[in-house]
Amino acid sequence: MDELTKPFRTICVVLSLIVLCKCTKYEPNWASLDSRPLPAWYDDSKIGIFLHWGVFSVPSFKSEWFWKYWRGGNPEIVKYMDRNYRPDFTYADFAPSFTADLFNPEEWAEIFEAAGARYVVLTTKHHEGFTNWPSNHSFNWNSMDVGPKRDIVGELSTAIRKNTDIHFGVYHSMFEWFNPMFLNDQKNGFQTRNFPQLVNNYRPDVIWSDGSWLAADTYWQSPEFLAWLYNDSPVKDTVVVNDRWGNNTNCKHGGFLSCSDRYNPGKLQKRKWENAFNIDKHSWGHRRDAVLSQLMTMEEIMAQLVSTISCGGNVLINVGPTKDGRIVPIFEERLRDLGAWLKLNGEAIYSTRPWTYQNDTVTPHVCPTPTSSTRVTLLGYEGPLTWSQASTSQGINVAVPLIPFNVMPCKYAWVLKFENLA
Repeated sequence: MDELTKPFRTICVVLSLIVLCKCTKYEPNWASLDSRPLPAWYDDSKIGIFLHWGVFSVPSFKSEWFWKYWRGGNPEIVKYMDRNYRPDFTYADFAPSFTADLFNPEEWAEIFEAAGARYVVLTTKHHEGFTNWPSNHSFNWNSMDVGPKRDIVGELSTAIRKNTDIHFGVYHSMFEWFNPMFLNDQKNGFQTRNFPQLVNNYRPDVIWSDGSWLAADTYWQSPEFLAWLYNDSPVKDTVVVNDRWGNNTNCKHGGFLSCSDRYNPGKLQKRKWENAFNIDKHSWGHRRDAVLSQLMTMEEIMAQLVSTISCGGNVLINVGPTKDGRIVPIFEERLRDLGAWLKLNGEAIYSTRPWTYQNDTVTPHVCPTPTSSTRVTLLGYEGPLTWSQASTSQGINVAVPLIPFNVMPCKYAWVLKFENLA
């Protein structure tokens, strides 16, 4: 083969592979849908921000399930409503106070970027049914007709894409607690009707489905929607989805596995997974009665991050904005502290892959086998560290210098870097 022929044949092979990839057609069944490779950007991202925001942010009491608990006779909420509102007050009467008058999507985008987030997932419709965009299926129960009189989904997606490299995603509940159409007839085609509009209008890279536990995937027509999403939608090449597509799909089917809230199995999984957890331990939405002891400390957040990523998962860290559109200072502080740590130690997080051993409580502690060319450094500290050979079961001993508090590399966790310089 001469030198002119070699590159020509290589190019032909590459073009053939591209054609083959574009010809893949996913069928509306899980065997086919689960065969779709997860877009690489998601596994590389590791860090996401979750946002629970809606009419429930107005009472901001107890949790984002306020309406459900109130209708269910929760004594704490009943007493709260009796003490503070007129007798004929309804949940819908909260909506005009969901003003978002201080909502600045550019400021939010800056906070998320400073936090080191690589993707953001915004609640577009929770179980209350209120949509944060002008949905044509939610007349007078959406953010354009009542409350903010703004397209919240559109504004945030635009700000994030304009000002950052963060991927934009949407959370969407399939069912609604008290929607008469859904309650009166679960055979009425209530399925995933909002999803195509969300996809076509806002082109999300993440679709975080929820509220599917009342029926199987066939009722929601989830396989048909996902086949369209993967084959013909405007985000078919970039979108990732979770596993909540019916009461028979959790932890089994879909893109990444979200399984249950705060899912953290503590060991390596066969499929990509995500740990969604809330900084406020008692609520995903904003809660005015929260006290400091009920919020995760940075040490607790770091423990979740490290244990999750070491076992191959992503973290989706939730904050609940206020009814007027603010991310309160304590949440902002947590996010910025995380970003400061990631700015120094990000190479140990982003685009990483699990090592052979992930958890000392599951597998014996084994460090990388050292050689004469091994160098050990502490990220943020100048110069190599000294180390010595230990027994096989203990790996190596690393001598970490005594560093004055005011010149410590970072707070919360230090990262040792092992390199083979040979």
